[in-house]
Amino acid sequence: MMRRKRCKLGCIRKLMQRATVLPARKVAYHDEKETVQARLYKSLKVWSMYADLEESFGTFKTCKAVYDRIIDLKIATPQIIINYGLFLEENNYFEEAFRAYEKGISLFKWPNVYDMWNVYLTKFLKRYGGTKLERARDLFEQCLENCPDKFAKPLYLLYAKLEEEHGMARHAMAVYERATSAVLPEEMFDVFNIYIKRAAEIYGVPKTRQIYEKAIEVLPEDKTREMCLRFAEMETKLGEIDRARAIYAHCSQICDPRVTIDFWHIWKEFEVRHGNEDTMREMLRIKRSIQAMYNTQVNMMSAQMLNSAGSVAGTVADLAPGVKDGMRMLEAKAVEMAGTSTAKSGNIMFVRGETQGDKSSGDKVLNPDEIDIDDDEDEGGDEEIEVPLEQQSVPAKVFGGLKKVDADEEDDGE
Repeated sequence: MMRRKRCKLGCIRKLMQRATVLPARKVAYHDEKETVQARLYKSLKVWSMYADLEESFGTFKTCKAVYDRIIDLKIATPQIIINYGLFLEENNYFEEAFRAYEKGISLFKWPNVYDMWNVYLTKFLKRYGGTKLERARDLFEQCLENCPDKFAKPLYLLYAKLEEEHGMARHAMAVYERATSAVLPEEMFDVFNIYIKRAAEIYGVPKTRQIYEKAIEVLPEDKTREMCLRFAEMETKLGEIDRARAIYAHCSQICDPRVTIDFWHIWKEFEVRHGNEDTMREMLRIKRSIQAMYNTQVNMMSAQMLNSAGSVAGTVADLAPGVKDGMRMLEAKAVEMAGTSTAKSGNIMFVRGETQGDKSSGDKVLNPDEIDIDDDEDEGGDEEIEVPLEQQSVPAKVFGGLKKVDADEEDDGE
């Protein structure tokens, strides 16, 4: 029975070898005009079956030759490259396995190379650790050079772990710093948390201030509020009350009191424990100003929505069609009283002016809508009108001693 099985396996291996022989002339695999037998040498299914047979029943050399032939034909997939590397590693050919990974990486681009890079770097660190640190750094830099942000997080964390365990702390911090701007926006918060935790463990809590400040600048608003609360809590534990209060004041600019109730409650408890009457008043003043700012923004947005909807008048009554408030009724009444000239458009009408006569003669601009005023005073032309004046004598006592009094005037005065 065993001989029969061996004979069958030997026949199958010979058959697979014949099926994968190169044809006498160059044949395109996707050219349907060619026969199937001529195109069979590039069939991935046939080569995968052949590799499985050699790996299970063949020798190391024959299996390695099959995998190398698949790579040379450029029909390998990432999974075949990984299988080849694992096969070499099982036979203790570690450098051969690393070269196989490098060959496979050269055949593909992102994101197809992610799995190969992940396996390659993990196996390399497990094999050499920190004994070949510079080579490992070169591999990580080569991997991260064109790495999309979707796959950057695990690779950066693996790189930072290498620097923490076998390299220098400042190099690890530099890797974390690069990771904060290289990952997806939704992953930045997690990376910052890891960065802050590792920095606190290595350098101490005060060294995390710069990390908190950068996180507050680049994170979205919801994550920024959470990071500000953590930052303020850290400063409070360190006894930096003024720093914590400044952080609360900075964070309040993005905290609507009607929505972020928890933030204002936490700040109020902070002032109760560590503040005084003046700081509490300042907190309440900031709260009122922030609430007024958000109310103004809401009103402006409402006005813009009304204008975009084609509303006639920007009043509150536009929100309820068919209902007129007092201001709109007054406006309508004013339009009716203004006359037919202004009732058509409801806007301010400018007085029309026209120039009549010869322009060279310097005629005045005449206004056809000018109101005629009675000009009876000008009917007389340029004639002077004499108006009789009546004179009256002034008593001498009015002048006192300033004027000499005539004899006749004295008699009259007596």
